[in-house]
Amino acid sequence: MRRNRVFGDLLSQLFERTGQFRGQDDRRSLPELCEALLSAEGEVSGYSLAATLLARYAQANDADRLAFFQSLNADFDIDAEQVAALARAYADTPSTETFRALSQAAEPRRQELLRRLNQPVGATHALVGMRTDLLRLLPVHPDLKRTDIDFMHLLRSWFNRGFLVLREIDWDTPARILDKIVDYEAVHQIDDLDDLRRRLNPADRRCFAFFHPSMPDEPLIFVEVALTSEIPGSIAALLEEERDPLDPADARAAVFYSISNCQKGLAGISFGNLLIKQVVTELSATLPSLQTFVTLSPIPGLNAWLSTKTDDAEIGAAVRSVLSAENPRDIPAEPLKALAARYLLTAKTDAGAPLDPVARFHLGNGAEIHDLHAAGDPSPNGLALSSGAMVNYLYDLRRTERNHEDFATNGTIAASRTVQTLSSTAPGPKSKESVA
Repeated sequence: MRRNRVFGDLLSQLFERTGQFRGQDDRRSLPELCEALLSAEGEVSGYSLAATLLARYAQANDADRLAFFQSLNADFDIDAEQVAALARAYADTPSTETFRALSQAAEPRRQELLRRLNQPVGATHALVGMRTDLLRLLPVHPDLKRTDIDFMHLLRSWFNRGFLVLREIDWDTPARILDKIVDYEAVHQIDDLDDLRRRLNPADRRCFAFFHPSMPDEPLIFVEVALTSEIPGSIAALLEEERDPLDPADARAAVFYSISNCQKGLAGISFGNLLIKQVVTELSATLPSLQTFVTLSPIPGLNAWLSTKTDDAEIGAAVRSVLSAENPRDIPAEPLKALAARYLLTAKTDAGAPLDPVARFHLGNGAEIHDLHAAGDPSPNGLALSSGAMVNYLYDLRRTERNHEDFATNGTIAASRTVQTLSSTAPGPKSKESVA
């Protein structure tokens, strides 16, 4: 038995090497390789063909990649006439065979191509990168959206919750992953290793990320958490270099202060809701003293919206007083909070959703707009985007499902009385209180 197994291993290595050598010498074009992968040849040597195709794509220039996507879009689409004929036949005689034929015809060939491409080790990550390229091309080539729909269909299946693995990121996490946490941080830039250590190493700090088994060294999304005694209103206080860490047993609030999506190729596939809910469950189990789960979030669209309201009869004077302040200390606090509340509760997209992208995310998850802070983010980026304003979104697990349903069904925005009152207050142009 041992002898047969060794002989089988030798044969396997021989065929594998043969396939690799052939792949290096295969000069067929990308579309030709795609056809081969879907043919009987692909049934026999699919792994080798898929590896060759992915390697060829990785080496291709922008023009060749565009031609590849255009071929997927046109040459690997459905046969609409065949689908229509089979649909009529199934309507007349709904047999199992007709249903099978209709189902097969209704699926674009590129879906099966992408499945077969996902055979070699590392192929899933390569396909996520391939979609990143496709998304970059869509604004100029909107017809490629058909191909993107098929990418999304498969990626949603491959990256569903059942496959995701939650891992805590700490100072002992391998350096190759820590480097990516630094690179992917999208909300509050990590300046250096000391800054990273301040976010991971103290006992009152946590970081959690979702991973996929086929991409074990690539975080999909991660959240940074601060354990605090109360709900904070300033990111500077949370990230302060010289501070005394809190004993986790004394913490009453878990503050999600940074959530970063890491893979551009997975845009449109939401992990944030799952991540927050699972982290809340994890922290609740390990730290029963926690009573409040809340974010400290940016308001990235505020100043862009305010710039369209400078001549508004009701709020124009207050808007001008906020936007014209040359010194952060001169930004009037109460008008800024009132304007921010009005923006979050009333500013909508053409589709009727909240205009602010961060608000759409948290409200869609069932959170409540809890409080506003004028001096939340005094960084240059924070001042440019929102004149320093930040917002707390509260995750009350007793209400998140109801809030989510009300928001999804009726567009209802859950907000505390404080925020509701602020949004309906006519902001004056001046305030004695400043953000300093």
